[in-house]
Amino acid sequence: MPRFSHDTLASGLSLQLSLLEYLMYRNKKVSVVVPAFNEETQINRVIDTMPEWVDHIVIVNDRSRDRTSEVVRANAVYTTGRIQLIEHEVNQGVGGAIATGYKWSRDNGIDVAVVMAGDGQMDPADLPAILDPVVDDEADYTKGNRLVTGEAFQKIPKIRFFGNSILSLLTKIVSGYWHVADSQTGYTAINAQALEAIDWDRMYKRYGQPNDLLVKLNVAGMRVVDVPIEPVYDVGEKSGIRVRKVIFTIGSLLVRLFFWRLKEKYVIRNFHPLVFFYAFGFFGVALSAIMFIRLIALWIGLGHIPEITFLSWLFSFSLGFNSLFFAMWFDYEENKHLNPPLRSRDVRARKRAA
Repeated sequence: MPRFSHDTLASGLSLQLSLLEYLMYRNKKVSVVVPAFNEETQINRVIDTMPEWVDHIVIVNDRSRDRTSEVVRANAVYTTGRIQLIEHEVNQGVGGAIATGYKWSRDNGIDVAVVMAGDGQMDPADLPAILDPVVDDEADYTKGNRLVTGEAFQKIPKIRFFGNSILSLLTKIVSGYWHVADSQTGYTAINAQALEAIDWDRMYKRYGQPNDLLVKLNVAGMRVVDVPIEPVYDVGEKSGIRVRKVIFTIGSLLVRLFFWRLKEKYVIRNFHPLVFFYAFGFFGVALSAIMFIRLIALWIGLGHIPEITFLSWLFSFSLGFNSLFFAMWFDYEENKHLNPPLRSRDVRARKRAA
């Protein structure tokens, strides 16, 4: 009979405990919120590929017109009680479905709530990478970033890639999370503290929900980290997004959110002089636009530009540009601690381990 040293036995026991802890996902109770609207052909793929250590799969049927609920109930996992199927009586949009799942997670003692779409576009292999910064207390909220992978431009439809890039740039300014990109991704994880901090009943309920949430998280002082993930397309999904319409809808939402964040964070909760720089900046830009129109009109009417008109335009433009630059710089510095860099980790190794 082979004999083992004390160190060997201790090492084996430690490995067993480590494996057990991993299967429970490091002693954290995890739910995956799945907003679903007309996903009868895709929902089984999401359920069947879900890692075993996910405690609850919270599927929110947002008043689907197909057999989404019937397909979920027919899945073998449903009989285990691991699936929580919530039915909306009125369609609330993807943001409303996510909010419902978040509220269930908050009220049922979930440590980390993840969002994965019901169309199978989110790779379960990326789930450990999404969870780890929250579990390790690096962040209160993590979100996938599809734009940083080398194949993003080839995999993502071009109009979506450019639309997402524009919205991501605007969301940096609006939310205060200057290192966050791919603002429209729905692959996210949020901890219990952030779940408690946000009023989900007042969350924007359509496709602008990720932008709205980032702004609310910033005002609440929550840390946000981007995690590189692989974009997944052409798995049978059918998108209901109309990019041109969404850009204008979310664009107007971003304007409202920007001024709301300035008011809440830098006027009401803790005054900061950057509001003056933003005020001077917007005043200068507006004045320079008026002066530029006058400059063009005089050029056309007189054949030349009076020096005083040109100097007035140059002064107002310089005032506006420099004021906006300093305001954004102050905002960047004020929020740097809420957007920490992702610690070095081998994401591919995490995928293999999963």
